[in-house]
Amino acid sequence: MVKILVVEDTPSEMQLMTLYLKDNGYLVVSANNAKDGLNLVTKEKPDIVITDVVMEGMNGFEFCRTLKKNPDTEKIPVIACTSRSQDLDKLWGKKQGVDVYVTKPYSQEDIIKAVRSVSNSH
Repeated sequence: MVKILVVEDTPSEMQLMTLYLKDNGYLVVSANNAKDGLNLVTKEKPDIVITDVVMEGMNGFEFCRTLKKNPDTEKIPVIACTSRSQDLDKLWGKKQGVDVYVTKPYSQEDIIKAVRSVSNSH
């Protein structure tokens, strides 16, 4: 079973994302901030990470960059979910190591499509 770590600081967004993923047969672990997310990546060894971008403390891009700099976690695909949909934001995300960018508001189909795209490519 594919294990997905969701890093999201908004409880309602976390609930929705978890529901979407579990309904499609994925195992979900979650963190409500990037610092906790980094600890869980080491502990849980997820197959995929989905992160919000705009969070207190470390943002999703910094979180992604930290994962990609670590040889133990650099190959974990990262999906960034955010309302920041400008091309410049997407370009910056790619430079930080984001594999797929999903713009909020998203549908269940958007999330599952993103997960499948990184599952097939890694």
